[in-house]
Amino acid sequence: MTAVGIDAIEIRTGKLKLDLANTFAPKKGEDPEKYTKGIGLKHSSFPDVYEDIVTMGANAAKDLMDRTGLVPDDIGRIDVATESAFDNSKPVSTYIAGCLEQVYDGDFHHANKGERKFACLAGTQSIDDAYNWIRAGRNRGRSALVIATDTALYERGDPGEATQGAGAVAMLISEDPNVVELSTDQGYGSADETDFLKPNQQFPSVDGKRSVQVYLARMREALEDYESVAGDTHPDDFEYIPFHTPFPGMVRKAALLGYRHMTRGTDVEDALESEIGRQPREADFDSWDAYEDAIRDYMDDLKETDQYSEWYGHAIEPTIDISSQVGNWYTGSVHIARLSALRSAARKGESLAGKRMLVGSYGSGAQAEIHAETVREGWKDEVSAIDVEDQLDSRYDISYDEYELVHDVHNHDKEVDVEEFTQPDGEFVFTGWGRMNERRYEYIE
Repeated sequence: MTAVGIDAIEIRTGKLKLDLANTFAPKKGEDPEKYTKGIGLKHSSFPDVYEDIVTMGANAAKDLMDRTGLVPDDIGRIDVATESAFDNSKPVSTYIAGCLEQVYDGDFHHANKGERKFACLAGTQSIDDAYNWIRAGRNRGRSALVIATDTALYERGDPGEATQGAGAVAMLISEDPNVVELSTDQGYGSADETDFLKPNQQFPSVDGKRSVQVYLARMREALEDYESVAGDTHPDDFEYIPFHTPFPGMVRKAALLGYRHMTRGTDVEDALESEIGRQPREADFDSWDAYEDAIRDYMDDLKETDQYSEWYGHAIEPTIDISSQVGNWYTGSVHIARLSALRSAARKGESLAGKRMLVGSYGSGAQAEIHAETVREGWKDEVSAIDVEDQLDSRYDISYDEYELVHDVHNHDKEVDVEEFTQPDGEFVFTGWGRMNERRYEYIE
């Protein structure tokens, strides 16, 4: 059976940068380490005045198509995942296709287009849709373009304000892919939750404590469900484990929970027994509360072991590097975690072909998905060609007053006139509204 997976990747970060330690923290009267060490973020990315989810998505897609030599006829579907959409009827994918048709010969009139919504999980669901479309034989030899694009804004003063971010990830889903092959085995954890939602509003309503609990619960369920079809997991089975990363501090919690689960009843638990004892078993306790307390104590001890620290440093730490510099990209967050891990491996000269990653995606509301991916031979050339560092280094460093202006520009309930901070060059830009209040875009040479 021909492999299907991610053949190419490109990203586009918002062109503005907010320094959380040196700009945001002083204005909030906070210790900078609350952000850099506590939640694990150094900077947030924001879109300039002429940027939005369409321009970031279209620019990432154009970079991908240019680099891989694709033309519109090569693309059979365009799926956009976002939780920042501005139209309840017309999908963002049509806007992006319209942008791309400004610069390419041909069109996407025979490409299926759609928009996926399940909070931050929708990017992975769009990849699943593309995978199934190809596996069903409906692609006619064509590839799918999956774009995860979001501007994650919170109301000013909201506890989640420091986790904001903006950017897009474009991924080409094809037969015989260069980057990773997708597994048919998947696990899900899903429940009706109200941890994070936007009921007809731009800014989210968030129960922060509950959101962490739901994230961990759904991830645990998804891992158990994955193991029901793929067999028991072990930390040594996977080179990297990219998680959905709303902020790196959340990943630290998920990684510890996952490691404890994967090592239960294994040689790892045996090796740690003399140091921290064996994992608590429910049957040994008179109540669920006592059992949970024992589990928490065990995990506190596990976190301090050299064995766990070494595993975390190799399998998890490399996945959060990009996120720590850009903030939360909602639907794109788990996909920049994957890219971050692969770029770290490329810089270290690691041989990854044939090795596996376990990818943990999550969307509030709430659902987690876990699946495995096998790294392909062409991974290093592909990820090394992406200009991540150039984009991050070229961002304009905004002051706090400028941040407030930018926040107002992208607040749908406000109309403010602010000049751009950067100069567009060879990219799609937002130019204003049309007669039916549609957003309009042009390509600037």
